[in-house]
Amino acid sequence: MTADTPPLALDIDGTLTDGSGRLDPRTFEYLPEWDAPVVLATGKAFPYPVSLCHYFGIDPTVIAENGGVVLADGEVSYQGDPERAADAVAAFEERGGDLEWPTFDAINEWRETEIAANVSADEELFRSVAAEYGLEVFDTGYAYHIKTPGVEKGVGLRAVADTLDTDPTEFVTVGDSVNDVSMFEVAGRSFAVENADDAAKAAAETVVEGSYFDGTASVLDSLR
Repeated sequence: MTADTPPLALDIDGTLTDGSGRLDPRTFEYLPEWDAPVVLATGKAFPYPVSLCHYFGIDPTVIAENGGVVLADGEVSYQGDPERAADAVAAFEERGGDLEWPTFDAINEWRETEIAANVSADEELFRSVAAEYGLEVFDTGYAYHIKTPGVEKGVGLRAVADTLDTDPTEFVTVGDSVNDVSMFEVAGRSFAVENADDAAKAAAETVVEGSYFDGTASVLDSLR
């Protein structure tokens, strides 16, 4: 890492993608050349960002499951309680609830610390059961995540920074959703892309004009 190149913590969906949800091909030009650690932070299951790091050709440094699983410098740490989440979802389904995913549930197949339900699921029942098990439901706009209270991307970023022996305020973060707010609060500089939700825009230090990776690229260009 050079003195004038900050480490990055980047959300994936809505931030490294285009409007259709596809990964923007320009990410393969920007991220492998970044001369500092790049953290991929997502609400998705652990294998997704790890695989993406592999194809970018960068060191696997990730925050997955909204902070529930962290990988940095070859060390994996878990912030959430997977057994309690699984028990709560079992109770939800016993009471007639349905996670509303296809038969092959790729959303949850590889999750380790939380379980996600489609936004078409019975939210009231989902939240009620979560409360009984001392869990919380986090609405990312894409899904309802049942998880251990207090586990957030910001917690994950602190864990990454600690492992890398880096002050978390050295990081620059870019995101688009309410689940990026805690990461904005931990990082030294935070940017929301134009397509971000209201919570992310309100929490970010700067809202850029470009949407999706257009906005992210403008931030990276300004930092180089």
